[in-house]
Amino acid sequence: MTDDAPARPGPIPRSVTIYDVAEVAGVSASTVSRVFSRPGRVSARMAQHVREVAERLGYHAELPMPALRRDSHLIALAVSDITNPAYSGIIRGVQAAAAERGHALILLDTQESAELEKEQLTQLLPSLGGVVLASPRVSDQQLRMLAKQVPLVLINRAAIGLAGVVPDNGRGVRRAVEHLASFGHTCIAYLAGPEDSWTDGIRWRAMREAALELELTVVRVASRAPTVSGGQAASEDVLNSRATAVIAFNDLMAIGLMHAYGAAGIRVPDRLSVVGFDNTMAAGLVTPALTTVGAPMLQLGGIAASNVIALAAGARWQHDGPITVPMRLVVRDSTGPLPRP
Repeated sequence: MTDDAPARPGPIPRSVTIYDVAEVAGVSASTVSRVFSRPGRVSARMAQHVREVAERLGYHAELPMPALRRDSHLIALAVSDITNPAYSGIIRGVQAAAAERGHALILLDTQESAELEKEQLTQLLPSLGGVVLASPRVSDQQLRMLAKQVPLVLINRAAIGLAGVVPDNGRGVRRAVEHLASFGHTCIAYLAGPEDSWTDGIRWRAMREAALELELTVVRVASRAPTVSGGQAASEDVLNSRATAVIAFNDLMAIGLMHAYGAAGIRVPDRLSVVGFDNTMAAGLVTPALTTVGAPMLQLGGIAASNVIALAAGARWQHDGPITVPMRLVVRDSTGPLPRP
């Protein structure tokens, strides 16, 4: 090779990772993580040893944001889908209660993803004084692990040993089923929500119990995205179920159903009665106006925020399970008598 020939590029040096530091220091990776993100959780001697190893190896911890004190007045609210109007009341309720007590609020959109939910919370955990999770998608085990690290209150989810506030889904479903039965409907479909939704499971169980007591038939239509497009995609499956009425997981799916039926010339409620859940603003704006089961979302958010701030101040959860708030049936024009043959 001549002197002026270009040199071949050498291998790109690999950056030092937390696992490299752990191996040389003779500790676990989680211990190294705590040294840099939560130094108060390890001894001063251990922290010094890990930092010396990290400096020798050239490791530099990259924090997602400047670390704040654990007792900082910063509350995180995570919702499963920020585009769902059902969460607007919860967000306002949490924000109002937090502001009244001098706390700031950070809002997370987990996009119906358990992985994204876990990732976002893990990154922010060192900075938070408390967390409110609305309709979380992670497992109960992961929720309990999170509750050991930061004050936590759940909304629309019950987990043994954890603080929470939930609407009375059982009573709400029962009212909807009784309403449809009063019109003569004997076969009712349930348009399911996400499979990992705690609320979805509770509502389906309540529908089966109500049907058994009232001697009705209920049919579950496979889980879809809890959106307008999800409801539209399920319209044919609902008709194929041969039900004369349907209760959708939420208002968005119910509205999607009605849009699809309107485009196909199928009249609601003449051919099919439709009931939604959440009583969002859109429920009263569509044609026909949507019969729906509603919960006091503002109250749910306010209760959750007040309690997570109390837990952060040292209070203990005084209830055997979650706090339950009532639901009500709002009857509009999308439900009616059994169709004529």
